[in-house]
Amino acid sequence: MQIDITHRPGNSAAKVSLDAGETITAEGGAMIAMSGNVSVETTTQKRDSGSILGALKRMVTGESFFLNHFTPSGEGGEVYLGTVLAGDMMEYQLDGPGLLVQGGSYVASAPSVNMDIQWQGLGKTFFSGESMFLIHLSGNGPVIFNSFGAIYPIQVNGEYIVDTGHIVAFEESLNYVIEKAGGSWLSAILGGEGLVCKFQGQGTVWCQSHNAGSFGQSLGPNLKHQ
Repeated sequence: MQIDITHRPGNSAAKVSLDAGETITAEGGAMIAMSGNVSVETTTQKRDSGSILGALKRMVTGESFFLNHFTPSGEGGEVYLGTVLAGDMMEYQLDGPGLLVQGGSYVASAPSVNMDIQWQGLGKTFFSGESMFLIHLSGNGPVIFNSFGAIYPIQVNGEYIVDTGHIVAFEESLNYVIEKAGGSWLSAILGGEGLVCKFQGQGTVWCQSHNAGSFGQSLGPNLKHQ
């Protein structure tokens, strides 16, 4: 399997080249185009092991109910994958600590990658209260995730603070707490920052240049109502 990210960073797409018999599992609706010899199998969980519970758990993170599994026959084939919001995509090779991805940022992964949902608890209402669930990926193999705008890594060695709306994914070797941005709730709200995530330990956080929630709030009042 070979993954190439094209048209970065504003309008990225992932070209996945597969040998005969290889499979890539993708979020429902992510396929842009594919070779004519590629077959598609749709399930609610991993291939050959559908799970309604697993699909429902994914939905609370903002992902789709179904997963599609693309497999070429003959000489192999290719699949192009895209996302809803304009931005970047990246490949991450999972072979050690798991990866935690915000809802809506998972695109695809190898069948050897396990997907579950991690409950953050009421005390860790994540991403400015938008969701208390994260997608937990573990196992071995490539993962593709996306961002709104450009995506870039931040290496954490000790402590680092990131606005919750700009987090795409992070390695589970990191500990984190959610707290207000300023010294008081008033300053946090007036300053426009709200909640931030304080990471501690060693690992990587991937951030996005744009905040989807803020973009939606700014766009909403300008939409014409029929």
